[in-house]
Amino acid sequence: MTQSFSLDFMRRDIATIIHLDPDEIGDEDNLMDLGLDSMRAMNLVVLWQKRGVPLDFSEMALRPTLAGWWQLAARHLDTVLEARS
Repeated sequence: MTQSFSLDFMRRDIATIIHLDPDEIGDEDNLMDLGLDSMRAMNLVVLWQKRGVPLDFSEMALRPTLAGWWQLAARHLDTVLEARS
């Protein structure tokens, strides 16, 4: 599943969990200000881990924006893809 994981994929998952349209979430918007609480963020972490993206909640808490989370995900995805090569 990691090959199809993308910034827009993350945006849709976040939008679903906080009941917004994906277009309402900007890359640099603070997700906590948009209504994402720690429990919902943990649910996203678990969901994405099940999809093969090994994100860490504590790292994500330091960067509560879609751009910040994508940067973390991309770093982890690069590591996963290198390990599979």
